Amino acid sequence: MNKIVQHEEIVALFKDGMTIMFGGFMGVGTPASLVRILLNKGVRDLTIIANDTAFPDTGVGPLIVNKQVGKVITSHIGTNPETGRQMIAGETKVELVPQGTLAEQIRAGGSGLGGILTPTGIGTVVEEGKQKLTVSGKEYLLELPLRADVALLKAYKADKAGNLIYRKSARNFNPIMALAADLVIAEVEQIVEIGQLDSDEVMTPGILVDKVVCYGGIDE
Repeated sequence: MNKIVQHEEIVALFKDGMTIMFGGFMGVGTPASLVRILLNKGVRDLTIIANDTAFPDTGVGPLIVNKQVGKVITSHIGTNPETGRQMIAGETKVELVPQGTLAEQIRAGGSGLGGILTPTGIGTVVEEGKQKLTVSGKEYLLELPLRADVALLKAYKADKAGNLIYRKSARNFNPIMALAADLVIAEVEQIVEIGQLDSDEVMTPGILVDKVVCYGGIDE
């Protein structure tokens, strides 16, 4: 099955009010071309789930600056002053989550689990409003799973069946987000024919990927 699609088909998929997961760490591994599609289309009131909000001009930062985001679930906003400003002003809701907890919530969402138990945040503001359970005499917070309408990934290479290979640290959150969304779209730099990827190198199998859009080259 050929999962390669054109720019125009991707544009039509985005709607106001969607929940979108973005791969990336400080913009590395974030699909910049897909972010630009969202910017140009002007969709609003998005809930975004990302490790961080990068910088004002990189990663998901431009979506924040352009006020297209109603809520952010993230582990870090310190490198993007506009996120902090909007949070303090009450313009954007920001839910700060410890990074490891965020990763496990996404993994739980992708695995069909009812949540995870973690000691991280016990005794801090993180525990406010959350259920606590005691296991073997130790307290844990119950953190609920996270899922999204769409996951937007960035990979280095794909075949036409959607099998993905990431480049070095750009891998970061991308593979687990591929598990936790109803629709998974990967932006890639290079596309090869089915059978040209070494199966041992595939990091996200094509069965998890719905659509691939290329902003690089296609090897025929």
